[in-house]
Amino acid sequence: MEDSDLGNDDTDTSGPDVEVRTLADLARVAGVSAGTVSRALAGKSLVNAETRERIQALARQYGFRPNQMASKLRSRRTGVIGVVIPLGHEKRQQISDPFFLTLLGHLADQLTEAGYDLMLSRAIPDGTPDWLERITGSGMVDGVLLIGQSDQSEVIDQVVSHYRPLVAWGNHREGQKHIVVGTDNELGGRLAAEHLIACGARRLAFFGDTGGIEIATRLRGARAAAEAAGLHITHVPIKLADAEMGPQLEAAFAAPDADYDGIVTASDLIAMSALHVLHEMGRKIPGDVQIVGFDDLPLARLTSPPLTTVRQEIGQGAKVMVEKIRALIEGETRISKVMPPTLIVRETTRS
Repeated sequence: MEDSDLGNDDTDTSGPDVEVRTLADLARVAGVSAGTVSRALAGKSLVNAETRERIQALARQYGFRPNQMASKLRSRRTGVIGVVIPLGHEKRQQISDPFFLTLLGHLADQLTEAGYDLMLSRAIPDGTPDWLERITGSGMVDGVLLIGQSDQSEVIDQVVSHYRPLVAWGNHREGQKHIVVGTDNELGGRLAAEHLIACGARRLAFFGDTGGIEIATRLRGARAAAEAAGLHITHVPIKLADAEMGPQLEAAFAAPDADYDGIVTASDLIAMSALHVLHEMGRKIPGDVQIVGFDDLPLARLTSPPLTTVRQEIGQGAKVMVEKIRALIEGETRISKVMPPTLIVRETTRS
């Protein structure tokens, strides 16, 4: 039902001498109730489009700006969403990581379009299980979006038992309590290894630190593909922190038994760094070594040669995360969404 006074045209447009400082002032000018003005300025569909546009035009005409702070206090909403990057297993990893920046950019765009401000936090749990409680219980945010789960899935599950508006980008597993938007990581790892095998690789390696659940699941998929082909895949732990990644890659390729001809990497960043190290060593890609990344970041197509990788739908995922957090804030029920990965073949593997 729409307000009964929505069709009232007894508008007082007596000119610039009229002062409009409150909702009641604007209601008198528009000839409607203060409630109708409030709903119209909030863009509520309860007010018909013609009346809504007329009230909004009058607000602009008289330079009326509603008191947003008072409105938020009444609604007990802050208009802010916390975006948190938990670094439980990769404490030296930086927000400047290309994956973080890509997903963060998409989330910022989606939140802005939804009318929210963003509060960014890089959280290092460091043995303190209340790191997430301090954020959700701060009263500073209406909900929390996590960029990754790190090794903190149990902590996240504990928090959502009493704090509902929380959505994580990450890996969904059976029995998990918190809502996740992310990629089928096991399938992604399997696609990468199967492609290398189809391209003739037989001495396989997986580069990545499996402390985080996403990367551990990618390794599981790659192993399944290797075993199905009667092959072994060597796990080489490589950290995502810049200060550690380069030296670890150099050591991995310099090892006596490092005669890999096909490498699945846990991320595009590791793959791009591996390309650099191999170039410095005089190794040819894909002639000597074939490499598959994971993410399909914008930089992946700009490497030399362009990187074959497993695409995560990061932009679409960010949109879904914001849709879900908004629904949870309104008290609705939502479930996790697992998106299929796509193998993107470029020039670091043989076609």
